[in-house]
Amino acid sequence: MTFSKLIPIASVAAIACLGLNSCSNSSAPRGRGMAAYNAYDRPATLPSNPSAVRVKISTSNQMVYVMEGSKPLLVTPCSVGTSSTPTPKGSFRIFKKDHYHRANSHGFAYNGSQIKKCYLSSKPAGWKFKGTPMPYWCEFKTHYGIHAGWIKDHPCTHGCVRLHVNVAPKFYRLVKVGTPVYIAHSQPEDATIGRNVPRPPDAGPLPDYPGSLMLDSKIFTMHKKPTYQ
Repeated sequence: MTFSKLIPIASVAAIACLGLNSCSNSSAPRGRGMAAYNAYDRPATLPSNPSAVRVKISTSNQMVYVMEGSKPLLVTPCSVGTSSTPTPKGSFRIFKKDHYHRANSHGFAYNGSQIKKCYLSSKPAGWKFKGTPMPYWCEFKTHYGIHAGWIKDHPCTHGCVRLHVNVAPKFYRLVKVGTPVYIAHSQPEDATIGRNVPRPPDAGPLPDYPGSLMLDSKIFTMHKKPTYQ
């Protein structure tokens, strides 16, 4: 869906899980490809000492490691920024968590039965606006977060780190404000626990979600119920 396309508001069919292409386009579940994508999940273990949890992200392997000491709590694929809009590297700490986060600068303008995907700066006069939904937002640098979104087989974001929608709630529970986040081109875990991790089907071919769903609050809870080992 382009920024200039107008679509009518339609009733939203029952959808098993959410798959947001946050920071960019959005997609809708349909057919076998979406069913396979929606079924994806990764195991997670709750920490004994939440203060000992740290996050390591490998941009080359597109993998997130949530560790408690040497113990992996969650190992999951992610999507990272492109070469022109890279995910920042370095040492950070999560300083904001927001399950119901929406982007401030881009999203959807709406007026009656019309919805237009746009930047806030280009919103038509008199139209209302809601930012792109980014469920389970964990901000580690101003304007950069780890959140639920479409996972693809190549770097594809504007710098954020996207997790599969079924995995993002688990990550959100494992971390807290103050949790360290270390992002680098590679991590030592890439050669050990990060090898041969099953990845979700590429979300690239999946069709767009209707704009009406992107405006609805249910977009933030459309995922499998999290379970922990």
